[in-house]
Amino acid sequence: MIVLVTGGAGFIGSHVCDQLLAEGHDVRVLDRRDDHLPAGVDHIRADVRDPEAVTEAIRGVDAVCHQAAKVGLGNDILDIADYASDNDVGTAVLLCELARAGFGGRVVQASSMVVYGEGRYACAEHGTVRPGPRRAEDLDAGRFEPVCPVCGAPLSPEAVGEDAPLDPRNVYAATKLHQEHLADAFSRETGIPVTHLRYHNVYGPRLPRDTPYAGVAAIFLSALAAGRAPAVYEDGGQLRDFVHVRDIARANVLALTAPDPAPGPFNVCSGVPRSVGEMAAALSGACGAGAPAPVTTGQYRLGDVRHVFASAERARRLLGFTAGEAFGDGMHELREATSIVAQP
Repeated sequence: MIVLVTGGAGFIGSHVCDQLLAEGHDVRVLDRRDDHLPAGVDHIRADVRDPEAVTEAIRGVDAVCHQAAKVGLGNDILDIADYASDNDVGTAVLLCELARAGFGGRVVQASSMVVYGEGRYACAEHGTVRPGPRRAEDLDAGRFEPVCPVCGAPLSPEAVGEDAPLDPRNVYAATKLHQEHLADAFSRETGIPVTHLRYHNVYGPRLPRDTPYAGVAAIFLSALAAGRAPAVYEDGGQLRDFVHVRDIARANVLALTAPDPAPGPFNVCSGVPRSVGEMAAALSGACGAGAPAPVTTGQYRLGDVRHVFASAERARRLLGFTAGEAFGDGMHELREATSIVAQP
């Protein structure tokens, strides 16, 4: 099979290429960079927003794995046009050229858990509820937990399923949801199956560092590499699902190579929620006894949500995917891959 991987020189895309190559597939990469370009791929160095480059890249391919995107929360709202251009326009150009070429394969698209906004919550009296965005005055006062929108009582966070209401709460999240909507419209009009893989918090080798367009693991890793304590926002109790990049890549390969396409969204996660503070402590511990311990700052970002972690059941049942990488081993591997020297 010939697979086009957009963004195949990036953090996640390069791991997808590695696994496809290991299984004997031919891989073509469309990427304007060559940071982590695997040996043995056919590289078209261009932007996914370039229709001529996309036309060349899709020629003769059996499947498309769309990873190219601007990720992370970025700097501030001034990034909004760049996110819309890279993510929305880039996806639209790719889909347009696939339709124009009469493509007959399948598309697997990288989405994100950020499309959910806050995760799933239960009130003891009112059952499942949807708390609204947290207010700055509550966050300033250290009241980080959402409360029941009906009675104001404390809530219990629960695993979110793919059928949950979607409520993006920052620019990046809005563009990831728009990518899903564009691809769904494309699928309805062309009959081409599209699988959305909603990644949770991804970590592992090749994780980008020293950039505002990266996740919390990368931010903590950059601090430790510089000898600084990881700064944990809020009280560190935010719950997330941290999933290894090799598990993410394996989910992509399963979706690309399954005998029958599996349309629709899938959570790609470990299935084990952990707090941000726990992850910071684990990463600091992996760097050795002399590494600075995390510091809880009480700071916050209005675009952040409190808890979001996922149910892994649909991916297990329909894709045959279960995460296999151990969290503790992954933290040590991340430290080794970044060349942070453990202290005696």
